[in-house]
Order: sequence, then C-alpha cells, then structure tokens
Amino acid sequence: MTEKEKNQGLDLKDELHQKEFMAKYDREYSYRILKGPVRKIIFVLAVIWAVGQMYTAGFGVFPPTIQRSLHVGFGLVLIYLLYPLRASDKSNKVAWYDYILAALSIIVVGYHIVNFEELLYRAGAYTYTDMYISIIAVILVIEATRRVGGPIIVSVSSFFLIYSIFGPYFPGFLQHGGYSIKRITTYMWISSEAILGIPIMVSSTFIILFLIFAAFLKKSGIGDWLTDLAMALAGHTTGGPAKAAVVASATQGTVSGSSVANTVGTGSVTIPLMKSIGYRNEFAGAVEAAASTGGQLMPPIMGAAAFIMTEFTGLPYITIALAAAIPAVLYFTGIFIMVHLEAKKTGLRGLPREQLPNFWKLLKAKWFLSIPIIGIVYLLASGQTPMKAAFYGIILCVVVSFFSKETRMTIPQILETLEEGARSALPVVVACASAGIIVGVVTLTGLGLKFAHGIVELSGGNIYLTMMFTMIASILLGMGVPTTANYIIQAMIAAPALITIGVPVIAAHLFVFYFGIIADITPPVALAAFAGSGIAGSNPLKTGIEASKLAFAAYLVPYIFATSPVLVLVDATLGKVIVAVLTAILGMIAIGGAISGYFFTYAKWWERPVLFIGGLLLAKPGWQSNGIGFVLMLIVLGFQWLRVRRETKRETQQVSEGT
Repeated sequence: MTEKEKNQGLDLKDELHQKEFMAKYDREYSYRILKGPVRKIIFVLAVIWAVGQMYTAGFGVFPPTIQRSLHVGFGLVLIYLLYPLRASDKSNKVAWYDYILAALSIIVVGYHIVNFEELLYRAGAYTYTDMYISIIAVILVIEATRRVGGPIIVSVSSFFLIYSIFGPYFPGFLQHGGYSIKRITTYMWISSEAILGIPIMVSSTFIILFLIFAAFLKKSGIGDWLTDLAMALAGHTTGGPAKAAVVASATQGTVSGSSVANTVGTGSVTIPLMKSIGYRNEFAGAVEAAASTGGQLMPPIMGAAAFIMTEFTGLPYITIALAAAIPAVLYFTGIFIMVHLEAKKTGLRGLPREQLPNFWKLLKAKWFLSIPIIGIVYLLASGQTPMKAAFYGIILCVVVSFFSKETRMTIPQILETLEEGARSALPVVVACASAGIIVGVVTLTGLGLKFAHGIVELSGGNIYLTMMFTMIASILLGMGVPTTANYIIQAMIAAPALITIGVPVIAAHLFVFYFGIIADITPPVALAAFAGSGIAGSNPLKTGIEASKLAFAAYLVPYIFATSPVLVLVDATLGKVIVAVLTAILGMIAIGGAISGYFFTYAKWWERPVLFIGGLLLAKPGWQSNGIGFVLMLIVLGFQWLRVRRETKRETQQVSEGT
C-alpha cells in the first residue's frame, strides 16, 4: 500500500477497480476478464442458466436429480472458463486444459441426465462406469471449489473424504468401519445425499434466484437509493456517517450474501465520509466491516442461509425469519452503541444537513423503488414459497425501474443483470457442492451424532462450555469457509451438540450460523475487516481488532438467545420478549461503555470492569443476575453524573470569576 493510499484510502468508484481490489481479499473475485467469442459464450451460458432458473421458479422444477445436476453443471463449466488455475494468473485467456475440464463437466452431468431413470432404478447397485464418472465429478467439484473458495474449504472436504476411507484408523468415537472407493464416490455423486443433496437442492431452487434478485436491486438503483436514505436519516446525528453505514449495510447486506462485497459496495461511500468528520482510519474501516458482516444476519434473506436452515431444521421459512429478527436487531444495536460512544468520546459530530440528501425528497421522488422489497417480504410472510417470492421480486424490480427515466432498464441491461446474477451464484454453487461432500460423509459414517456426543462429553454437559467449544469451531471454520458452507457443516456437526444439552433447535442453528458469519471480522483472518482497511488506508490487523471490539457486545447475542430462547420466539410472550430485549440492550450499553472507556462521561479505571461485569449479568437471563447488573450499572452512572456535575459547576464558577 502506497503512502497516498495510507493517507487517503482507496477510491473505488470504478467498478473494475472494485473487482481488482476485492480479489485481494476474496478468491471469488479473481476471475478472468475475457473478450471475444469466449466472452460471448460465457454471457449466453450465464443468461440461459438464469432464465432457466427463473422458468423453474415460475412454472415448476425438473425432477430433483436433473434440476440439481444441471445446476452444478452450469456452475462448473462457467467456473473453468472464468477462473484460472492460479489466482495470480493475469493472462485473461482460457487455458487449453480448462476447456477439457469444462467438457468433462458437461460429460459427468450429461451422464446423470441421460441415465436418469436407470440410475434411479438400480440405486445402490452401481457399476464401475458409475464409479469412474463419480471420481471425475468429485475431482471437478473440489478443483472448482479451490479456484473460487480457496484452499481451506477444499482441505476440509478432502479431510472428510479421507476420513470415510480410513475410518478404522481414527481414535475413539471417530472410528468407523471404512468404505470402498466405489461406495464413497458413487454415494458422493450418483446419490441425492451428498453433492446433489440438500445444499445443492437449496442452491438450485432458492439461493440463485435471490442472488439474481440482488443483482436487479443493484442495477435498478435500489441499493444506492437505500444508502442515500440511510445518510439522510442518520448523517446529521453524532457520528452520523458511521451510523448511516450501519443502517445502509443492514439493508443491503441481507441480499448480498457476501461480507466483503457489502463492505466494498457501501464502504466506498461511507468510509471516506467517516474519515471526513474525523474518525480514525482503523475505526472507519472497522465500522463498515462490522456492519456489512451483520447484514447476512438480517431477515428476510439472511445471505440465503435462511432457506438452507429450513431444510436442516424442518421449520417453516417464516418461523426462521421471525426468530432471526430480534438477534439481528440486537447485533446492529450493539454496533450502533459502540459507534455512538466512540463519537461522544472523541467529540465527533454529524455532517451539516445541507450536505446531506433530503429524506422526504428522496422518498417522494423514488418511493416506488421500495416496492420490490416490500413485495418480496409480503410474499414470504404470506406463505408463498421462496422461489415464487424471488421470481416475482425480480419481475417487480424490472417493472418499477420503468417508473422513472433515470432508473429505466433496457433489454441489454436486463440481460447483463441476469448474467451478473448467475455469475454471483458461482461461489455459492461450489461451496454447497463441497459442503455436500461433507454432509455425505457425515450421513454415511454417522459422524454427526458421534461428534455431538464428543463435544458434550468434553464439556461435561455444561451449557456454557458446550457453547464456547461450538463458538470456537464455528469461528475457525468461518475464517476460511464461505458462510453457506460453514453453516451446513456446523448444522451437521456442532448444532446437534447444543440441541443435546437442551438448546432449542432454532436457537442452536442460529448460534452456529451467527458465529460463522462473525468470523469475517475476527482476526487473524478477518476478510471483511481487511477489505475495509484497504478502502480506509488503515492497518489491516488493527482494523480487524477494532471491528472485533465494535462487535464485542454483539458476540454475546448468541449466548443470550441460546440461554434465553424467548429472543428467538421460543415459548415467547410479549412481556417476556420486552424484558429480554431491554436487559440485553442495557447489557450491551454497559459492555460498550467498558470497552470504549466512555459511558456518561470518560470512565475511570475501576468503572470499566464494574460496567463489564454489570453488562454480563444483564445479558444473563434471570431476575437476580439482571438486578445485580442493573445496580452495578447505576452505581457507575451515579459516580459519572456527579463527576460531570462537579466539573460543570467548576467551569461555571471559573467563567463567572473571569467576567
């Protein structure tokens, strides 16, 4: 990073510059910039894929095996044409061997489609041809995942494949009888329990449609309009641009599905604004990273993981979306509190109103841009399938764009957006396919239940130790595994441990999902924080530490709803929910004051640990612990109020004596 970049940060207004910048932090952006006939082929393939997915959403899916294998096939072919063997390869030409790999991808998928009925009838009695095709398919999936997702998820899925072969040599509860290469590979590709299992089923029906919807939101100008609304609402308040970043990221992150993309997208606007009013570079980058990461926790879409959660939990989508709402609000409340306290501590004010867009004028001029979002929420809440909701959401985006000359989409723009949506699905397709390998091994060997019992045994049945071990596993996996794949792995392995000790199903699954996402701002591999630091021109590690501090109060949220499940609407009444939310917010305020060193005023050395302990007690469910925590908070507040009053009185006397 040059001195100029350190001082000024990066200007990412240019879309190509954004792509090159994101590629430094996220492997999925290291694709080739192609020209000529190959570029046209990719465009046509991506548009056909997107249109085909919309067709099945509107008029009914193909038989499961065909729907899923076609989905994987399109993904593999596009990846081998777009992504080079090495991320550092800047040649922007498709290598000869990538054409071969793309052709092999067509062959293995074609084998599934041509022999669909025969494979169905002789399920389990597979031939050696089935085995060879399956071996090629598994290798293609793993290599495509490496190119897009990086080495960590490949290492994890490869380890599970090795485990399925060498089970007899593993110690303790991990031991199993072992399986032949033929049994393993055909189970991975031919059956509907692994690569073509639940993760790809969700990807091929729900996720890709919402990614196309997100592309239309961006292209139709709805994303920029939401950012402007956030600035208009919060920009003039104490630390306004930082609070606007939190609001904008909450609204946009829910559909983007990528912490890095959201950080760069909204951060290219909000980070320079934060720096302009005096926020430190590290803090500006950290605010955007923490807020953008939390966008995936926000219903209705939750970075597409909500739809996978419905399959693993057996709960209706609307139940999951409603259960996730309060924890998501608490996450952003925690960051909002930290931003406010930092602004008060450093004396930072908001931007003058005349420099900000007018909220009512924005609403009056482009109110119609809210129709697709309102429409999709209504459709999901009214019981429509996610496929139908996304299908009509995409159509609404196109329709409302015609309400204004400024936002109107042309036919070429619509086709370009379909291509963008399809290409944005590629990382999810291979992440789900690789996660399917892990799911397949877990179901084949029975590892899920064994691992859950192992965690509970290690923790001695203690709920807090079990949650801590699960949290560590989720964060470690989240540091290198995409959110969707991370959740799938944890849902199979770690969530059952929490359920075993009495945590409700929805709370257990949200717990592992939550910490898998927070990994994006947890050092040493805090990808979203590193992306934010690049824009801010700050030290990456310091920005990651700052982002973790910002979200520290929010780190408590999963512990709160796991031990107080009323926050995820389990056995909830209005009174219980209100009390739980209020005590959680008070706890986060106290912890925020302890971490920032500012509460009502600057905190003395002894006040910070008292606030921290009080915050933890307020976060813990129970009248006794809440009461003690509230008293400790009041004690600090009382001392600080008296101190401020004395200082104000002294200053007043000095002024009067001076006059």
